[in-house]
Amino acid sequence: AAREDAEKGNVPDVYVTPREGVEPSEEVRQDIVEAVEKEIGPFARPANVVFVDGLPKTRSGKIMRRLLENISNGESLGDTTTLRDPSVPERIRDRVQGA
Repeated sequence: AAREDAEKGNVPDVYVTPREGVEPSEEVRQDIVEAVEKEIGPFARPANVVFVDGLPKTRSGKIMRRLLENISNGESLGDTTTLRDPSVPERIRDRVQGA
């Protein structure tokens, strides 16, 4: 999700749902950052890597990226009525604000 940055314009925040059996750690976080730099380039280096237990998905299974950008930028969540689980963005926001 794009987060506004005064110096760089926009920087990416990465929201990760770890696979079963994978524990979130600084090592996993660093692996993600390195993979992004290798596959996309240093300009895409994530500002934050946030481990979450779920992503905001519509009932048809599409990820609502707008909500992730709103969370990254500290904005209001807006309409969440079309989500499978409307509590997911609130949990992510709480995690980001606590990070």
